[in-house]
Amino acid sequence: MRTAISPLVMRQPRSVRDALRMLRDDGPLTPMAGCTDLYVGLNFGTLGDRRFLDIWGLDELRGIEVRGDVLRLGALTTYAEIIRSADVRRRLPMLAAASREIGAVQIQNRGTIGGNIANGSPAGDALPVLAAADALVELRGIEWTRRVPFTDFYTGYRASVRRPDELITAVEFPRVAGRQWFRKVGTRAAQSISKVVMAAVRADRPRIAFGSVAPTVVRVRRTEDALAAGASVEEAQRVLQEEISPIDDIRSTVAYRREVAARLLAQFWSVTR
Repeated sequence: MRTAISPLVMRQPRSVRDALRMLRDDGPLTPMAGCTDLYVGLNFGTLGDRRFLDIWGLDELRGIEVRGDVLRLGALTTYAEIIRSADVRRRLPMLAAASREIGAVQIQNRGTIGGNIANGSPAGDALPVLAAADALVELRGIEWTRRVPFTDFYTGYRASVRRPDELITAVEFPRVAGRQWFRKVGTRAAQSISKVVMAAVRADRPRIAFGSVAPTVVRVRRTEDALAAGASVEEAQRVLQEEISPIDDIRSTVAYRREVAARLLAQFWSVTR
């Protein structure tokens, strides 16, 4: 595989084990599947990677199933499949809501949950849902499988604990008790990058996560603690303002993001009581 300006290498494994062997023996290789972000980076010359592993054809990484109390999504599950899934709508409606606001139909048909995790954008629409739902990310190497709490997955901006010889193979959600809530604020409902995005669960101890307000998607645990201890919404908003660290960029400003995050918190607390 070549472009007009630079040589690219692409490996096409026949199975997950074959892919893991290539990652171990022929790396570094960047896994690619739906390519909704990867192709953009290549087109604009912002992606330094030049060696890729095409995993789109690995059906072992697809599928939605319920195993006991766990909802399991294969890494190559698309957002269109999530939207259509009765299991997701019943058990994790905030993920279905987020999926409906990811891009246009074309993006929903190509974009994958594993790709969203791997890409690691702090503005990833689905990622606050994973944080609020206490999801586990399944990572496989040639001789091991490990599950990492999503809230421990990122180590910094677009950096994670995934090793170069590992694949994201699935994401698992324990049963979520409590009322779920999702809201994205952008220039329009879909086909725009979020200015602020929030997912939350109202239970005895609320679980609240934000995107686009820090270098990674974040659980605002001090804000959760304040609400669980009986703080007023106004007090919780003050804690939240100290807990997040938004930036000014082409899409929005620090002041706007702080104000919107505080208003979303109040809206969540009001409509889920």
